[in-house]
Amino acid sequence: MALPLAFFALFFAWPVAAIVGRGLRVDGVWQFGRIGEVVTEPDIGHVLWFTTWQALASTALTLLIALPAAYVFARLDFPGRHLLRAVVTVPFVLPTVVVGTAFLALLGRGGLLDQLWGVRLDTTVWAILLAHVFFNYAVVVRTVGGLWAQLDPRQEEAARVLGASRFAAWRQVTLPALAPAVSAAALMVFLFTFTSFGVVQILGGPMFSTLEVEIYRQTAELLDLPTAAVLTLVQFAAVGAILAVHARTVRRRESTLKLVDPAQTARRPRGAGQWTLLASVLAVIALLILLPLGVLITRSLDTPDGYGFGYYSSLQSVGAGGTFLVPPLEAVWNSVQYALAATAIAVVIGGLAAAALARRGGRLVRGFDALLMLPLGVSAVTVGFGFLITLDKPPLDLRTSWILVPLAQALVGVPFVVRTMLPVLRAVDARLREAAAVLGASPLRAWREVDLPLVRRALLIAAGFAFAVSLGEFGATVFIARPDRPTLPVAVARLLGRAGDLNYGQAMALSTILMVVCAVALLALERLRTDRTGEF
Repeated sequence: MALPLAFFALFFAWPVAAIVGRGLRVDGVWQFGRIGEVVTEPDIGHVLWFTTWQALASTALTLLIALPAAYVFARLDFPGRHLLRAVVTVPFVLPTVVVGTAFLALLGRGGLLDQLWGVRLDTTVWAILLAHVFFNYAVVVRTVGGLWAQLDPRQEEAARVLGASRFAAWRQVTLPALAPAVSAAALMVFLFTFTSFGVVQILGGPMFSTLEVEIYRQTAELLDLPTAAVLTLVQFAAVGAILAVHARTVRRRESTLKLVDPAQTARRPRGAGQWTLLASVLAVIALLILLPLGVLITRSLDTPDGYGFGYYSSLQSVGAGGTFLVPPLEAVWNSVQYALAATAIAVVIGGLAAAALARRGGRLVRGFDALLMLPLGVSAVTVGFGFLITLDKPPLDLRTSWILVPLAQALVGVPFVVRTMLPVLRAVDARLREAAAVLGASPLRAWREVDLPLVRRALLIAAGFAFAVSLGEFGATVFIARPDRPTLPVAVARLLGRAGDLNYGQAMALSTILMVVCAVALLALERLRTDRTGEF
């Protein structure tokens, strides 16, 4: 536990504390009275209310739409299942500015709905909610589905033999076993929507603003660091309270589960009910996931001279606009390198933290569990700016070092590793380790022979999540990425921030490349085999 604690203290707590100090400390005196002044402002109260309301609504809507898909991917075997599971994860790594633009093309003026039925949903809360479901669909599918695929279906079958209906057996047997994974997925979705930035800014217009949007506005536009610091503290406190309640509640519900090989649980659809469920899930994926991605691809090919690859070809040159010091296409390789390094850091730190949390109890451990999730709930703008003003002196002068970007990206990846692995680690029967120890196995060998085969799937899923979020991380990276080594999201944002059809087309082309790179990486992860069954 010492290494994860040191990592978070050095690269998270220190930068955030530095930003708060800059905003609330004047001439060496803390101005705590500013907190009351800010939170009592009517405009800030409206921001707080909307932030909480839309996060709760987005979480409920995501669970409602994505839980049937989690069951389909976990228990039904159909052609293209692995490919489709990789495809639904792609939206999660796309930059928010790109997703907002794609949904604007669907829901805004001149969009698909406007052309077909004369309906516009931009500048409404429905556009924001749908975009949030688009983003977080994969969180529920992979987090809940990963555990669901390993639950022994014979337990539910035994309940039906004893007279329980199909729904009663699922409610009394399967649902309690899935509760930790469902709660973990809901928590991640809530935190991402609670701190939503790009989606709200593009689709919400001036009518809607979350805490993250307001922090950015106060920092970058109004240069009001005291107000930004207060809002950061409010967001930090709210997220901390939510995580504390979550850790206390979930811990009471978790129990040892009987996990089996996922290949033994997936079956071909049987009966009209399962075929109807599969068809409805595929329809939702087509409308909610594939349609916006299709709009993105279409716009990247729609050049002034007709459909073609002109925007892609232009990515190989620097151009005369001064937007980049290097060809924009180099951002692809930069992002892959950064993401691989960030994934390695996140898996090591998150894996050690999950192992420690799974084997220990007490208030200190529950507090550490909540601490690990805080990077998801703290403004990425605050973290990125904090890196610049704290890691600028020896022995940690990292402003010109390439490792600074992977460190910031790993902060976001670690919570995914912990939340994905922890339910599975806690479900491992401790008696298996004890039996291995009685037979003479060392702790290392017991872990290798008992724990690793059961958690290997979760570990690979966690690594995939960490890689995906690293590819698409923007809020903190935009502050610390060097001009000669931009990442894909930073390059897209720069292009979208400049006028002209060429810049917009290049942004769409780069976004499409990011989507393809992520899809290939996730598909390769899906195709990995760790045993003879063909599953992770």
